[in-house]
Amino acid sequence: MAKRPTRKPFTGKHMTLILVAGFTVIVGVNVFMATLASRTFGGIVVENSYVASQKFNTWLDEARREEALGWQVAVARRGDGRLQLELTGAPEDAQVLAEARHPLGHKPDQALTFTRGSDGTWASDAVLPEGRWTLRLRVETPEGAVWRTERAVL
Repeated sequence: MAKRPTRKPFTGKHMTLILVAGFTVIVGVNVFMATLASRTFGGIVVENSYVASQKFNTWLDEARREEALGWQVAVARRGDGRLQLELTGAPEDAQVLAEARHPLGHKPDQALTFTRGSDGTWASDAVLPEGRWTLRLRVETPEGAVWRTERAVL
């Protein structure tokens, strides 16, 4: 007759080790994820959410007026590091301003102005450093029309 192997009893020590190991993994993953989150996003979308909520309907009205203008823009990075815009629908005497923001806030914002070239495109006055940027464009006409948009620049 074959002898059966005997099992050691499951004790409180075993359960304690399982619980400690499980919670150690959970806490470790949470600390890791929180560290990644806090290093990649500053968390500020607007400075004061109450004030922003009071202006929301005004912003919607402005967006509708800007959309009704029908202007379009295409953004490209030139070989010399400056940005080039193809702005359609806007008058030739418009003024183009922009603010380039790093999406994660790791680099300081860059203020850019654009000059219209003889070929009808607009070129930035300064070089935009390599990397991913969000370009906030503002086009103004002497008559007071304002058009704003955002474009990603890679």
